[in-house]
Order: sequence, then C-alpha cells, then structure tokens
Amino acid sequence: MRPQLEVAELPADAVEVGRIADAWGIKGWFKVLPHSASPEALFSSKRWYLLAPERQQVRPARAAASATTTPSLPWTEPLLLKVKEAREHSDSIVACSADVTDRNGAEALKGARVFVSRSSFPTPEDGEYYWVDLMGLPVTNREGESLGVVHDLLSTGPQTVLVLHSEEGGKKVERMIPFVDAFIDKVDLQARCITVDWQPDY
Repeated sequence: MRPQLEVAELPADAVEVGRIADAWGIKGWFKVLPHSASPEALFSSKRWYLLAPERQQVRPARAAASATTTPSLPWTEPLLLKVKEAREHSDSIVACSADVTDRNGAEALKGARVFVSRSSFPTPEDGEYYWVDLMGLPVTNREGESLGVVHDLLSTGPQTVLVLHSEEGGKKVERMIPFVDAFIDKVDLQARCITVDWQPDY
C-alpha cells in the first residue's frame, strides 16, 4: 500500500541531510543514509520533507541521489513525512512514520532525498559545527594565503577532513585538510571564514 503523504512547501532554510535507501523490515520502517557522520538533525526533527532523486527533480539541490532508484510516488512537489521514531542502526538510520504502515509503503519512498529545517537542528557544543554551516566557507592560512573554499567534508573514521576547491593558474585545485585542532586555528561562522595552519604546497 502506497503511503498518502501530504504536499508541503519546502522551508526556506531546508537542508538536505540524507536519502531513504530502502525498506527495513515488514512494518513500514525504512533505512536512511545520512549525508553527515553526525546525523543529529535527523533525530531532532519530526517533520522531514521528501524530494525526488536528483535526476527526476527539477528543483536544484546539493547532494546526489542514487541513480538506480525509481520511487513510485508522484514527485512533482515536496512531500511531508511525519516521523514517529528515528534511531541509529549499524551504519545507517532507521525510522518509521504513521503514514507508512507496511513494507510496500516503505519501498515506495526508496531514493527520496530527505530535507529538514535548519532551525530544527540541535545547538552544537562549543567547538562543534554542522557540515552545512562549513560548506562554502573560504579558507586561508596564517600567512593570509587563500587555499580555497569548503566543497565537501569526508569522514575518515576518527576524524573529518575538509575538502577545498580553488582555481589557480587556470587549473582547478583540490586540497584536503584534517579538521582537527592541530591544523584548524579558527572557525568564524559570523565572518564566514576558516583560518588554518596549512601551506599551499602541502
């Protein structure tokens, strides 16, 4: 049975935080693959907004979706999914909704991109940052040299790595800087900049 989800307007501060990978079990639960190693936003919000995989959706968004999934829902507008429960399970998140009552309903959500309102994120601890707040920030070293802007973040187990993109001499350059105190001098979200102890030729 396909879930009957209501059409809803995507919040102005919506952030893509993951995608629904598949059904989980037979009672309507589904598995979610978070985009961040710290998926607190998925737990803090009970209102998830679903958009079609990127290849089916004309509305622009940042993250890519699976190229092999084809949801059976009408993906012409954002859909509101009211979440009853979400919890960690192995290397993913599993969740359920009163609107999804069986495995067929959960399978219909496969490939959906999950957005939540940025205002629903829990307040991070001192020295902690959400990846979405770091994206696009320019990075300079102690000497004032520009190293690029944050294009992505990679989780490598014990630490996170900033992936920077820049253009130098007509060529695109990618740099990776471990997001650890030894190399990160300052993250200033208000000034929108990051200062690092790093050289361009590292």
